[in-house]
Amino acid sequence: MKPTILPLFLLIILAMACSNNNQPASTPNESSLSQPPEWAKHAIWYQIYPERFRNGDPNNDPTPEDLEGGYPGFTPENWDITPWTHNWYKPDDYFSEVYGKTDMAGYTIQQFSQASRLRRYGGDLQGVLDKVDYIHDLGITAVYFNPLNDAPSDHKYDARNWRHIDRNFGPDPRRDVEIISRETPDDPETWEMTGADSLFVEVVKAFHEKGIKVIMDYSFNHTGVDCWAWKDLVEKQTQSKYKNWYWVNSFDNPETPENEFDYRGWFGVKDLPEIKETEYQQHAEKIVAFEGDLADQGAKQHIFNVAKRWLDPNQDGDPSDGVDGFRLDVAVELPLGFWREFREEVRSVNPETYMVGEVWWEKWPDDLMDPAPFVKGDIFDAVMHYRWYRPTRHFFAQAPDQLSVSEYVSQLKHLRKDIRPQSSQVMMNVAASHDSPRLSTSLYNRENKYKFGTEPSGNPDYKLHKPDAQTWATQKLLLVQQFTYIGAPHIWAGDEMGMWGADMGDTRKPLIWKDYNFEVESVHPLGKDRPQDEVRFNDEIHKFYKTLASLRNNHPVLRTGEIEFIIADDDKEVLVYRRFDEENEVIVIFNTGDQAQTVEIPVTGKRGYQDYFSEKIYNVEEGLITILMEAGKAGVLI
Repeated sequence: MKPTILPLFLLIILAMACSNNNQPASTPNESSLSQPPEWAKHAIWYQIYPERFRNGDPNNDPTPEDLEGGYPGFTPENWDITPWTHNWYKPDDYFSEVYGKTDMAGYTIQQFSQASRLRRYGGDLQGVLDKVDYIHDLGITAVYFNPLNDAPSDHKYDARNWRHIDRNFGPDPRRDVEIISRETPDDPETWEMTGADSLFVEVVKAFHEKGIKVIMDYSFNHTGVDCWAWKDLVEKQTQSKYKNWYWVNSFDNPETPENEFDYRGWFGVKDLPEIKETEYQQHAEKIVAFEGDLADQGAKQHIFNVAKRWLDPNQDGDPSDGVDGFRLDVAVELPLGFWREFREEVRSVNPETYMVGEVWWEKWPDDLMDPAPFVKGDIFDAVMHYRWYRPTRHFFAQAPDQLSVSEYVSQLKHLRKDIRPQSSQVMMNVAASHDSPRLSTSLYNRENKYKFGTEPSGNPDYKLHKPDAQTWATQKLLLVQQFTYIGAPHIWAGDEMGMWGADMGDTRKPLIWKDYNFEVESVHPLGKDRPQDEVRFNDEIHKFYKTLASLRNNHPVLRTGEIEFIIADDDKEVLVYRRFDEENEVIVIFNTGDQAQTVEIPVTGKRGYQDYFSEKIYNVEEGLITILMEAGKAGVLI
């Protein structure tokens, strides 16, 4: 149903009247501990998944020994590294030895998504070091690494230990194993620097020299089953020093033939045993923020020691050689009290430490969690702002149905209603990640809800091939909003190369660097027909990302300015807002309809404006700028 058509001047007045009146005021006399670091307001984030970023050193590639303790619990005899340019859905030779067997959780392996978890491509820190200039040239000012800790999986959320960088990310895996073996894991006085550790410090230094901040990803909610503390507990049971680190339902009774040992794994996943809190929280039905602490003070102190290690690697009191913060995985499933202490600990090492939490679902697939309890200044500086992406996808892609301009504006305002302005400025505005479809594929599958039915095993009709031209045009519209809106834009590495991919494993394809020749994507995991897609670096989309990064980096008002929605015209499908401070202004225009529209924009200044993309000059006449907007296009007036 079409909305009632109002005169343009009334639409303008209504939009301006409710533009920015729902922002909470800053708390008076807030301490420096409660403030986000200043640098985070200026961040353009680039997320690196190390195992799939680039193989810079084939000599450190994983071996079957390095996979021990990881999914599926065994390694086929003919297992080998998967070639970087491999046709993604084409089975590896060893897949035939995997299908039909039982994994470590007791499930029969029968799908590509299960078998492909055995794949390793050899991505490492040398590969990152080789591409620091590429990342800097793109306009990136902050890098977020997926877990780097030593672990048997490709994703590294199943930590063997948190204190060291993964053996296969460094120059000498076997030497690193030897060094780790002679340490006392819970005594930081015995910790040494492995080759991988030293190389990571070198990577941090290289980024810092380019003015790029670095944060690490940690999941302190659980470890892997190959973790030193867990293995000690399994072996010694009630006699283990670490018996209270994990949620154990029952220990084995040595006087019976049965093994009664049972424990809680993250969401039932037994290869991810959960760290124990003071009170158990049932997350299956609904996830809520909760007070409390970790049950074991030793476990908590160990986590603090790990974090401090990477904030100041040489422990000289100068954190300039360390990381600049942390992304905290499944953060809502650990107690608020623990996070408050964690904040105090890391800020005591580096007062400019940035903390961003994964605060995502309250109840999947419809209810996203309100991040307000986490961003009041005592816990996180920001969250991964998936709540920004869902309505933004809905609006620009009409996915899964139409969202009007005024409804979109209303939702954006609602998302900021209870959030401090300084927290809004440092939100990580995430459009895609290792845990969701690539941005292009998400927009291509318009009929799907966000993060529901987004991979072929659960949705056989999901489009997993190269997106069409309309999708790339929609992606550009969305990116303009992302790079001109409040909060820090985030790029999932590879999106800027024009990559596509479905949810979970499929979004984690190896990056398509120009110096590689990839096999044509020709296989569907369900045996269905599909287009034959050439896989190559997309120069056009890369240039567009670079252009937007330059826009944001060169106009501070887009990073720290206020926002005012000037036009929200449902009939014309036109949205206009401005970012402004006392001296500067940038006006952003979207025509999301299928017809060209003449847009009259009220302005307060008398100067002319230049469109950032076309370089056309628009003069002010009687307080208005008149601009003809093509269908499905965006403009940025500077």
